[in-house]
Amino acid sequence: MTSWCLMDFTHIFCLTVLFGTSSSSLPNFVLLFADDLGFGDLGSYGHPSSLTPNLDRLAAAGLRFTDFYSTCPVCSPSRASLLTGRYQTRSGIYPGVLYPDSIGGLPLNETTVAEVLKPLGYATAAVGKWHLGIGAKGMFLPTKQGFDQYLGIPYAHDMVSASRPCF
Repeated sequence: MTSWCLMDFTHIFCLTVLFGTSSSSLPNFVLLFADDLGFGDLGSYGHPSSLTPNLDRLAAAGLRFTDFYSTCPVCSPSRASLLTGRYQTRSGIYPGVLYPDSIGGLPLNETTVAEVLKPLGYATAAVGKWHLGIGAKGMFLPTKQGFDQYLGIPYAHDMVSASRPCF
């Protein structure tokens, strides 16, 4: 089992990747994506007092990247860019975040990393805060964007919809 995690400190967003066959030589990977996290905020990157033992263990056992540039300073556009590999303006998720009553979402014609991984033999699941739109009958949720399973919330924990107080 492999996990690719997009994480913010209010909600974690993980893409869990499973091999299609046990004889697969595909690599395992975990990618952590955090809202409002600074480079030095984790113990594995040198913070003197933040206790992040689980993340530190992941960092010690894997490959750590020391440079990352987000395409936008807010959640929805930066997540859209990470999942599609495109600037957020190209997918229409710009300039701000999507709210519970937002009409749109990450367009279904955008190719996500989950859709790229599927033909390679991976099974995927998204866990945590999605924040890329809901749409009518959940049309913009992760399971419509190439993810096999989804367990999480569709927007930030502090957002409430007038028409949909609970999802």
